[in-house]
Amino acid sequence: MSDGKRLQFWVLYLTRFAEGFGFITLLTLLPTYINTLDPQATTVLGLTISAGFVIGMYTTGFTLAQTAAVVPLAWAGDRFDKRTVLLVLLAAGAGVYALFPVVDSSASFIAIRALQGVVVTGAGLMSLSLVGQIATTGTRAKAIGRANAASFAASILGSLLAGAIYDAVGFGPVFMSIVALMIIAWVGLYGLLDADDTRVEGFPFTDLALNRKILTITSFRFQYAFAVTMVRTWVPIYAGTAMASGGLGVAATAVALTVTAEKATNMVGQLFTGRLSDRTGRAMFVFAGGGAYGVVSLAIPFSTDLGALLGTPLSLPILGSVPPAYVPLVLLSGLLGVVDSFREPASMALFADEGTEDGGVAASFGIRELVWRPGSVIGPLLAGWLMVEVSMASVFVVGGAFAITGALAFLGILAYDYGRNALTAW
Repeated sequence: MSDGKRLQFWVLYLTRFAEGFGFITLLTLLPTYINTLDPQATTVLGLTISAGFVIGMYTTGFTLAQTAAVVPLAWAGDRFDKRTVLLVLLAAGAGVYALFPVVDSSASFIAIRALQGVVVTGAGLMSLSLVGQIATTGTRAKAIGRANAASFAASILGSLLAGAIYDAVGFGPVFMSIVALMIIAWVGLYGLLDADDTRVEGFPFTDLALNRKILTITSFRFQYAFAVTMVRTWVPIYAGTAMASGGLGVAATAVALTVTAEKATNMVGQLFTGRLSDRTGRAMFVFAGGGAYGVVSLAIPFSTDLGALLGTPLSLPILGSVPPAYVPLVLLSGLLGVVDSFREPASMALFADEGTEDGGVAASFGIRELVWRPGSVIGPLLAGWLMVEVSMASVFVVGGAFAITGALAFLGILAYDYGRNALTAW
């Protein structure tokens, strides 16, 4: 690989880091904004809007904007220069993050969160599309794995630093650091990234939506979205909620450790698993990683039994006393990151392969994003109902089942198409 091409990858990895740092910082400070802005019930056009609905819009406004932005931004990336689109989005992102310290109401916060949703989605689509497009077929999953690792590194660092910086100096410096990262990434992209000379006429979503490989991976991804959204969200909820609600009732620092364990192992794993899937094939990694995610999820309700079986410590440095289930939960959370690191770069590379070959890599990633949306919206609602109406354990059982049935559906379609060569065909 030439030095120029290597530098292009690194500046795209920096862009992924800046994007991830901004996203996780807002997520970490969301409770602080709720406390500061103190949302109240209000009346709009004669309808009473509850405080709970307003709080929900702090997140839902972001998600709805993301969903609305996918198709037009992906189309623009394929139709025009992805580099230019990414530069515009990063410049807009710097402006959006600069506005967060001056919000003074729930309405302004929701509006700016929606703009953040557009920036995060667009920057993610363009940066991954460019990584997939610049890489060759034999190195694509490795490059995507490194890009994802950069995003996970930002998530870990951002979640650890955001609260500490806020406690020390307030909102302003937190967001100025994100603005500075965006500007540095913008300068790097402008100076080092070659112009994108691919142009796709028409509307590539139409052809790609009927692509056989994309339809096959969608059979897995649609179900897997429910699994990941439910399990990944409920691991910290299980750790932190009161025992009366079925949780472990550990302190915030201990909860953060369960989240960090998953992100850290996923980050490290993707530095290697992408390269392996480039060498041995993608389908095997999607099936094995997705199925294993379901199996590990099913083990989470047995954390207390595992703790008793393994004799895990009930007192830890800094954290103090912890319940028997805590250490096994952290270990299982880390294991979730390991198995997901096998699945993610291989899955992304499959979409990039098809988009590159059919002339619409941004549209291909856009379809991948849209397929994820139903599970990411409905999954938490289903998990919340299960937690209250059935049990905490049922969340992980149902989430794990989604991952396993998704993997089996993927295998079944491949077996129908390729027989004994199902898992080595791609």
